[in-house]
Amino acid sequence: MSKNTVDRNFDDLSEKFARKVYGGLKGDIRLAVIWRDLLAVVPRLETQAPLRILDIGGGLGQLTVALAKLGHQVVYNDLSQQMLEAAQKRAAEAGLLDKITWYQQPYQTLKDQDLGQFDLVMSHALIEWLAEPERLIADLQHYLAPQGLLSLTFYNQNSLVYRNLIRGNFNVLQGEFSAHPKSLTPGEPLQPDAVQQWVEQAGLVTDYSAGIRVFHDYVTTQRGGHEDASAVIEMELHHSVQEPFKWLGRYIHFVCSKAK
Repeated sequence: MSKNTVDRNFDDLSEKFARKVYGGLKGDIRLAVIWRDLLAVVPRLETQAPLRILDIGGGLGQLTVALAKLGHQVVYNDLSQQMLEAAQKRAAEAGLLDKITWYQQPYQTLKDQDLGQFDLVMSHALIEWLAEPERLIADLQHYLAPQGLLSLTFYNQNSLVYRNLIRGNFNVLQGEFSAHPKSLTPGEPLQPDAVQQWVEQAGLVTDYSAGIRVFHDYVTTQRGGHEDASAVIEMELHHSVQEPFKWLGRYIHFVCSKAK
């Protein structure tokens, strides 16, 4: 059973999220890995528009806007009004506000909008904030076209354990984990094996997996290449798909398709 009693609304965390994640290298790494992964599994993403794309928990809208800029038909949804407004501001600045379909509501009620099916459904760093995370993948697979893909990222419980081991926070590991309510660390970090089980229960297969921030978040003293942002991103991209490093990622990225 999830520790989250309700789906987490980021209205009170949107500014902190923008500043702490996307205001620095953490966000740059996340976007670089996800974009590389999407191009690996959907090579026509940059060359053959338009695809129908659904962004569930679209947040600040970086990927929504980037995909709309390529000419794709993108539908955005987020529970947070603050996130929606930030994403719409980004889209307006790019001259794309009217090219994106916008929703601000629980993802569970989107089925009432009769949206149809999509070539790509994205849900990044949402599942770990839900009261019923085990439902998300099964719910989203209904939006997939026959050849459609689901791009899913989730907070890796193993990374949380490893980071606390490195930092000597053994007391954190001795009891049941509880995140601070104002923290960007979710109260429901997930085991990759558990998420893979939900994938299979939804009738999907995982075609591709990668880690996001496989070493950056563990660094306690910056030295050498750590001081070169482009070098860090290059090393993150390289090791994000390598065993065993990818499973140390702060987040794990799965790309899934319907089982044949």
